[in-house]
Amino acid sequence: MNDGIGILTAITFLPALGTMLIILTPRKHTPLIRAIAHCISAFVLILSLFMFADLDRSSPHMQFVERFLWIPVINIRYYFGVDGLSAPLVVLTALLSFLSIVYSPTAIRHREKEYYALFLLLETGMIGVFTALDFIFFYIFWEVSLVPMYFLIGIWGGPKREYAAIKFFLYTLFGSVFMLLAILTLYYFSGPPSYDPTQQRTFDMLELIRQQPLRGHIIAQLLCFLGFYLAFAIKVPVFPFHTWLPDAHVEAPTAGSVLLAGILLKMGTYGMVRVLLPLFPEACSIFWKPMAVLAIINIIYGALVAMGQDDLKKLVAYSSIAHMGFVMLGVAAAARASFEVPSTYLETLVRAKIMALNGATLEMIAHGLITGSLFLLVGVIYERVHHRDLNSFGGLWNQMPVYSSVLAFMALASLGLPGLAGFWAEFLALMGAFGVYGRFAWLAVFGIVIVAAFFLWMLQRMLMGSLPKGYETLKDMDMRESISLFPLVFIVFLLGIYPQIVLDPINVVMTHIVKSITLYSGID
Repeated sequence: MNDGIGILTAITFLPALGTMLIILTPRKHTPLIRAIAHCISAFVLILSLFMFADLDRSSPHMQFVERFLWIPVINIRYYFGVDGLSAPLVVLTALLSFLSIVYSPTAIRHREKEYYALFLLLETGMIGVFTALDFIFFYIFWEVSLVPMYFLIGIWGGPKREYAAIKFFLYTLFGSVFMLLAILTLYYFSGPPSYDPTQQRTFDMLELIRQQPLRGHIIAQLLCFLGFYLAFAIKVPVFPFHTWLPDAHVEAPTAGSVLLAGILLKMGTYGMVRVLLPLFPEACSIFWKPMAVLAIINIIYGALVAMGQDDLKKLVAYSSIAHMGFVMLGVAAAARASFEVPSTYLETLVRAKIMALNGATLEMIAHGLITGSLFLLVGVIYERVHHRDLNSFGGLWNQMPVYSSVLAFMALASLGLPGLAGFWAEFLALMGAFGVYGRFAWLAVFGIVIVAAFFLWMLQRMLMGSLPKGYETLKDMDMRESISLFPLVFIVFLLGIYPQIVLDPINVVMTHIVKSITLYSGID
C-alpha cells in the first residue's frame, strides 16, 4: 500500500484539470480547446493502460492504494484503489471518453468550450466512482457524474432534450438520496463496539465490509440494502426504473449516448458487485430471487421492446436494457445464500456463483465496448441523412461498405456471436445461472434469441435491398469516424479470441467476493 498521491489521483483528476484549462481558454480559440480535450483524455488513457499493465492479476486486494486522513473530525479519508473489478472499468472509461472526444467535432459545432469542459468533468466523475474507496468520495463522484450529463443532454441533445435531461436528473437524484441515507446509517452502526472503544466510526468501504456492522441487525440491513439497491437499479436501469433511459439516449448527443450506455450504466452494476454483495450478505440472501426475476424481465422485456422500434437509436437503447439484464442475472446468482443448499452441493454452487459473477463483470466491459460502438455508428449515419428511421434505409452496403461492415460486426457481437467479446460474457453468465437457478435460467435464453432476431432484422432493413432515392451521394466513414471506431472493433475481436486479458484479474476478485459471502452465510 502506498500512502499519499499517485497514479490514481492523476487518472481521476487530470480531466478536471483539463476542465479548468478549458474554462480559462478564450472561447474564440476553438482549435486550442479541442486540443486540450484531446490531449488530456489521451494522457489519461495512456496512464490507465500503464496502471492495468502493472496490475497484479493474482491478487484480490486493492492495488495502487492512495490514502490519508482528509477530515479527521468525522474520519473521512482520501482513499483510492483499484483491483481486478475496477481496473478494467477505469480503462474502459478512459478509452470511451477519448474516442468520444475524437468523434465529437463531427457533431458538435456550437458552444464547444462548455461542451468539452463538461465532458472532461464527466470523465472525472465516472473514473472517481470506480476508484474511490471511501463512501463520501464515492457519493461525491456519483453526483459529479450526474451534473455534466444533465447539461450535455439539455444543451446539445435533440428536440426533446429538456424533458429527457430533467427526467434523467430526477430519477438519478431520487435514488441518490436513499443511497446517502444508507451511507449515513452504515457510518452510525460502525461506531465503537464495546470490545474496542478506540475504534472510530468510518466511511471506509473496505473496513465496513470487514466489520459487517449491520450483521444481525436485519431490519437496518434490509433498509440499507434497499437504499443502495434503488440508487444502483435506477442507474442500470432495472425494470421498472428504466423509463428514463430511452428518452435520455435518444435525445443525448452521440458522444453522450456512448458514455451513458458504455459507462454510466456500469456504475450501477459495479455498485452492486462492490457494495451490495459483500456488505449485505443476509439481505442479498433474502432478495436474490426477486433480483433474478427482475433480471429475466430486463432481458425479455428489453429485447421485445427493441424489436418493435423503428428508430435506430431507440433500438440500441432498449437492447442495452436487455444486455444489462445478463449482468443482473449474474449478480442475483452470486447473491444466493449458500446455507439454502445441501453441503454436498455447496462446492458446485460456489463454482457456479463465481462463473456467473465473472460473466456479469465481463458483460460490463463487453457491453460498454459494443453498445458504445453502436451509438457511434448511429451518429455517423445520422450526420449524413438526419434521421434514424429504419424503414427509410436500405442498400447501404454497396454505398457505404466500411460503415456497413463495422455495423454488421458490432451487431453480431451484440447478439453474442462466438468469437467476439459479447459471447463469452453471456455464456459465462448463463452457465453460472444454470448452476444456481436450474431450469429457470432457460428463460434468459429466449432473450438471446429475440436479440439475435431484431439485430438481424435491423441489418436487413439498413444494409440489404435497394438504395433509397437521394442516398447516391452518401460518403463512407471519414478518418475521424474511423479512428473513433476501429480501436473498439479490434478490442471486441481481441476479447473474443482471448478473454483472459480481463478475465484473469476479474476471476481472482470474484472468487474472493463469493467466498466471503459464503463465509458470512455461516458456511465454513
